[in-house]
Amino acid sequence: MYNVLVCDDDKAILDALEIYLKLEGYNVLKAENGDKALKIAAENEIHCMILDIMMPGTDGLRATLKLRETNNIPIILLSAKSEDSDKITGLSFGADDYVTKPFNPLELMARVKSQIRRFTSLGSIEIKEDVLVNGGLVVDLKAHEVTVDGEPVKLTATEYGIVECLMRNMGRVLSTAQIYEAVWNEPFITGEKTVTVHIRRIREKIEINPKEPRYIKVVWGVGYKIEKQ
Repeated sequence: MYNVLVCDDDKAILDALEIYLKLEGYNVLKAENGDKALKIAAENEIHCMILDIMMPGTDGLRATLKLRETNNIPIILLSAKSEDSDKITGLSFGADDYVTKPFNPLELMARVKSQIRRFTSLGSIEIKEDVLVNGGLVVDLKAHEVTVDGEPVKLTATEYGIVECLMRNMGRVLSTAQIYEAVWNEPFITGEKTVTVHIRRIREKIEINPKEPRYIKVVWGVGYKIEKQ
């Protein structure tokens, strides 16, 4: 049974999400603030976290940053703010997805399912080689690890999925829609900014100079590719 941690200072939302998640067969852990959520995450195996942004004390963004120091579990942020800038900020802090309040519970359950599926089964596709190599960039398909010039790179499950997708299609330009559908495993509707933010985060981790990337190249108006070295 997968463990889903829900953190919100609104008890009604906590209780409602618990009901829906349990109906989907998940074990639910609840927290009323970011500090408690961090404590629960440190003491339990968590497969997905639903985290409200606006909370007293340690808010959702700060909790996300703290979690990303040691943990790559999927994080879905909840927020009453719906501006693109707010979504980009949340994703830039390390979240995997962003849902605006009020939300459709069934849609949120679908997003949870998608995140857990990607997090727990990144290696489920057929593997013909154990390692993908391009210059100093190495993707270990069995360990789901990425190294650059021999140094390990700490990626979230989503970031790893994007890198693996691009490496498997080395030299080929993939559109934002192709990357989104391959990694998120759901139809592409409005995921362009989501992919763009994740690409930017990946560049910050694997490139010496993210503004002049060696590996992940943008082909304006078309998409992204990993340049053959």
